[in-house]
Amino acid sequence: MATNENLPPNVIKQLAKELKNLDETPPEGIKVGVNDDDFSTIFADIEGPAGTPYENGIFRMKLILSHDFPHSPPKGYFLTKIFHPNIATNGEICVNTLKKDWNPSLGLRHVLLVVRCLLIEPFPESALNEQAGKMLLENYEEYARHARLYTGIHAIKPKLKSKTGAISESTTALNVDQTNTTMNIDQKSAVSSTTTVSLSPSLPSSTAAIKGVTTNLQDQQTVGASETNGTTAVGGSTAGVQKKESGVVKVQADKKKMDARKKSLKRL
Repeated sequence: MATNENLPPNVIKQLAKELKNLDETPPEGIKVGVNDDDFSTIFADIEGPAGTPYENGIFRMKLILSHDFPHSPPKGYFLTKIFHPNIATNGEICVNTLKKDWNPSLGLRHVLLVVRCLLIEPFPESALNEQAGKMLLENYEEYARHARLYTGIHAIKPKLKSKTGAISESTTALNVDQTNTTMNIDQKSAVSSTTTVSLSPSLPSSTAAIKGVTTNLQDQQTVGASETNGTTAVGGSTAGVQKKESGVVKVQADKKKMDARKKSLKRL
């Protein structure tokens, strides 16, 4: 890291340690950035607190450290335009911590937390933006409307989740759904199997019943066919006997006629 000529080495060493701590364990809603070539300017992105007119917006600010820091407080400025009683139109921040209440033992973390709290609870009595301070005291709804309007126009929009992350979450949810579905199907199969087993002893299967009916029908058809064939055969035999008897009677009649003719000839 390059050092800054305006800051003593011991201060730079302390700042490096504090900035590392802020990077590893950042305060809620605050992200700190720094220029390695110039430790005298600290940048931070502050998320608008939920439930305030600054919600769903990110506001960039900077702290400028003087050559006698930490004996004198840093100066704070909002780089993102914001409608707030304690923030001037040029971005300057008015808060006691950066003025009369400053203490060299206070670190950057404390300063940044105080600034974010200022978005939650403004102090209109010490307003740098008189219009915002007066509006806050007289008509909060109107003040909140103006603040939301500024937030929607000027504040940085929070970044959405990456597509990879969204796809990963969707895939995970899909896998969970598929797993649940598979479990439900397995459970249903188990129930179905149990039902089949319990019913088998008392009810024959549909296939067996159909085969039984088909066999009975085939047997009946075979018997019927046999009976029909038997009747036809009997009928045929009877007709033959009758025909034979008729022939015998006819021969006997012819013989009687011939005998009668012979007797008549003898008389002549």
